[in-house]
Amino acid sequence: MANRTDPLAKSIRGTNPQNLVEKILRSKIYQNTYWKEQCFGLTAETLVDKAMELDHLGGTFGGNRKPSPFICLVMKMLQIQPEKDIVVEFIKNEDYKYVRVLGAFYLRLTGTDIDIYRYLEPLYNDYRKLRRKSADGQYALTHVDEYIDELLTTDYSCDIALPRIKKRWILEQNKQLEPRRSALEDDFEEEEEKDEDEQLATGLDDEHEKDYYRGGSPARERDRDRRRDSHRHRDRDYDRDRDYDRDYDRDRDYDRERGRRDRDRDRDRDRDRDRHRLRDDKDYGRERDRERDRERDRRDRGRRRSYSRSRSRSRDRKDREDDRRKRHARGSASPGRDEPKKKKEKKEKKEKKDDGTDHPDPEIAEANRLRASLGLKPLKL
Repeated sequence: MANRTDPLAKSIRGTNPQNLVEKILRSKIYQNTYWKEQCFGLTAETLVDKAMELDHLGGTFGGNRKPSPFICLVMKMLQIQPEKDIVVEFIKNEDYKYVRVLGAFYLRLTGTDIDIYRYLEPLYNDYRKLRRKSADGQYALTHVDEYIDELLTTDYSCDIALPRIKKRWILEQNKQLEPRRSALEDDFEEEEEKDEDEQLATGLDDEHEKDYYRGGSPARERDRDRRRDSHRHRDRDYDRDRDYDRDYDRDRDYDRERGRRDRDRDRDRDRDRDRHRLRDDKDYGRERDRERDRERDRRDRGRRRSYSRSRSRSRDRKDREDDRRKRHARGSASPGRDEPKKKKEKKEKKEKKDDGTDHPDPEIAEANRLRASLGLKPLKL
């Protein structure tokens, strides 16, 4: 219930006023101690007292991005949606500068383009110092006019995205805003009057010029009005040119930053492509070497297999050749011619055995040889 928007609050830019703050920052504010203790139950009247206690402005700070009291009060104003008159009184408050800045920031978030230029541009004449808390928790020095210029020319402030507004020269063309009058115009007129008084005091040799500067002729008044109009147009042209230059510089910086990001992205993409190409080339080379080694092993195995096969084939051929030669030798010998030799050899062996010459006793063998030579029977002892 404490974080809900007032039921009577109107939609801002087609949405809940609290949705103008990003969800993450909104969650951090809801969990903050200052929001729970100091902002609970605040109304448009009591909010002024809390705003008078502010001593710095800022968004989030620290490692955990803790929201500042300034941004918590901005969130409370979005929640309760004070009347426009109260916000204008905040801006016109000259005694408390942080109250003025708080009202200006809230009007920049919720106001129309015409109201923003009408109520915030006069604050360019406020040169008072402000303390601003940066993201690292350190304080920095700024001024009211610098912060107003940030609200009118940038897209982010205090970690909140500012709604887009029309350019001032467009509103001037549509006759919705008067040309901006420089605060230095009165000083220019005073300087002109001082110069005229000095010229009158010193005097001039030409009587016509003396009469012109001393008298209050209509021509003199017309000349003064002409100079005032020229100064006014010059200031307006200067402001318009400054806004144009600021927009041009911002667009140029944006284009340069986008071009740099595109170049970095293309460089990273080319680097990744080259890295993948090198990796693919290495893998392809490694696979090619592996395939080459595989093919070499296959050829070596085939060569060894063919060599062993040829050796076994030559060995088998040699064995068959020996068998054929043996069969041929065996078949070429005639059996009729060898048979008498064998019978003769057997007969001789038999006769040797019968004549007793092969007796183991040498004397008996010698006696048997003598008996055989005489034709007697051998001794059988």
